[in-house]
Amino acid sequence: MAEHIVSSYDNDLQSLRRRISEMGGIAEKMLVDAIAALVRSDLPLAQSVISSDSRLDLLQREVEENAILTIARRQPLAVDLRETISAIRVSGDVERIGDLAKNIAKRAVAIGGPFQAQKIVVGVQHMSDLVLGQLKDVLDAYAQQDTVRALDVWQRDGAIDALYTSLFRELLTYMMEDPRNISFCTHLLFCAKNIERIGDHTTNIAETVYYLVTGETLAIDRPKNDRSIDVAKAGA
Repeated sequence: MAEHIVSSYDNDLQSLRRRISEMGGIAEKMLVDAIAALVRSDLPLAQSVISSDSRLDLLQREVEENAILTIARRQPLAVDLRETISAIRVSGDVERIGDLAKNIAKRAVAIGGPFQAQKIVVGVQHMSDLVLGQLKDVLDAYAQQDTVRALDVWQRDGAIDALYTSLFRELLTYMMEDPRNISFCTHLLFCAKNIERIGDHTTNIAETVYYLVTGETLAIDRPKNDRSIDVAKAGA
């Protein structure tokens, strides 16, 4: 009987892991495609990203519901309980990453066509490449319960914030130089902020991995280098 209970619980955990793995793959593709749609003004691709979000939402609900049922049925303790709770946390962060990628795709649709200032768009693309690397690495860290890799992602978040501040400053400059740039640059500002927020969610997942493996929360503040508020005040 005890072996049967352990086996059933292991099956529950495997099911949660599979769903989160699928969620991670969908979120990665949504981010890649949303940025490609923005850079190439590819409206059908942007619409495809927007449509993909419903599958991610469904999987997140399934993870949450199944994790709660697992806790109720199995009453897990220690690391088993942490793994079940961590699945709820990670699925929530991945679902939110999908929402942010969808928002970028919506901005690509709103822009609606070719635009000037390709250099700025390249900056947004570079920022998204860094964040995509963080997302891939932290999902691998979760799958492998690798705290070293998770902490590496956690420590890289400050670089994303610094790049966002630089883009923020550059976009403000474009808007001040030519009012015709205001609408386009505003959309890009929101895109850059969405990418920065995706980076924050990868950091959340890294902290969850650390908690899952060690049973402890990180005792130090995460690195933050977002100075966009200071830049805005200086430009006002």
